[in-house]
Amino acid sequence: MSETIFHKIIRREIPADVVFEDDHLIAFRDIAPQAPVHVLFVPKTDIATLNDLKEDQASIVGRLAHAAAEYAKREGFAEDGYRIVMNCNGNGGQTVFQIHLHLLAGAQLGRFGTPR
Repeated sequence: MSETIFHKIIRREIPADVVFEDDHLIAFRDIAPQAPVHVLFVPKTDIATLNDLKEDQASIVGRLAHAAAEYAKREGFAEDGYRIVMNCNGNGGQTVFQIHLHLLAGAQLGRFGTPR
């Protein structure tokens, strides 16, 4: 797998505003936020895209979603609502090839998903 900026963040080779970390994942604020709250949840296991996720790794996605939900509760915006997004490959909007979950919140989020 190719080295990504996320690998460097995990190893603390470049700075990031880390908001959560455990043995399995790290979460940090996006440097180009698309909402008032934009946090990336990244597994420490190397998986380039969702297409590369093996059946025995499926719990990793659940762990990311659970960590995002717990963060939303802890930060006090869970009841107002939030969005979680995972992109896959170029047409899906993936720009860093290490799976990750975007948590977006803090404002009324518009509808999305229509082709450009």
